[in-house]
Amino acid sequence: MPNPRNAVAVFKRELKSYFESPVAYVFLVAFLALVGFLTFSVSHYYERGLADLQPFFFWHPWVFLLLVPAATMGLWASERESGTIELLLTMPITLTQALMGKFFAAWCFIALAIALTFPIVITTAYLGEPDLGVILCGYLGSILLAGTCVSVGMLTSSMTRNQVISFVLSLVVCLLLLLAGWEPVTGFFTKWAPTWLVDAIAAFSFIPHYESVRRGVVDIRDIGYFASVMVFMFFATHVVLENRKSA
Repeated sequence: MPNPRNAVAVFKRELKSYFESPVAYVFLVAFLALVGFLTFSVSHYYERGLADLQPFFFWHPWVFLLLVPAATMGLWASERESGTIELLLTMPITLTQALMGKFFAAWCFIALAIALTFPIVITTAYLGEPDLGVILCGYLGSILLAGTCVSVGMLTSSMTRNQVISFVLSLVVCLLLLLAGWEPVTGFFTKWAPTWLVDAIAAFSFIPHYESVRRGVVDIRDIGYFASVMVFMFFATHVVLENRKSA
């Protein structure tokens, strides 16, 4: 009978693999540099004269759009390319445990990148008196959004042995889920579509749920949305890999 601790072993193996190459450090530096540039230069953080992190969290979905697919494109594609996926799946470990280990390792890696932005919080607290509750909600929304993007990347990585194709597929899916709730897109549909259709399209988007949480409103429906997408992508990945395993 497979040992439940095997998922932890996969988690440790996968997380360790991130830091065994310079790619992880390049990713972390790129993430911090890009977020810092967008927050301080593009959003004119200091010129606003407000002690909050709304400009900082505003850019997270768009930064994740580029960097999370890059961090997850090799989760399964590299295993298939090198042929180690057959070895992994013949070990005394279930496919679900392998999926859990890989998913949480990638999610923790992205969460680490988010946590390393804490100097921005310190800077904001030094300059004024920000609402720390709203800031914590912003980080919660960011981590949930990152986990959802990771689940998308895991699915696309299981569909191909080519990491570049996995990256492009993940980017396209995440972009569609972002744009579905973007105001210009919903405004376009509002001109000719009924309200229920516009609401249905927006409901599939990351944006409304992320925006709600980052503004300090923690609604169980928003948490449920992110959890539902992650669970759906998880089981879709399971189906894809199970089919390839039995083929």
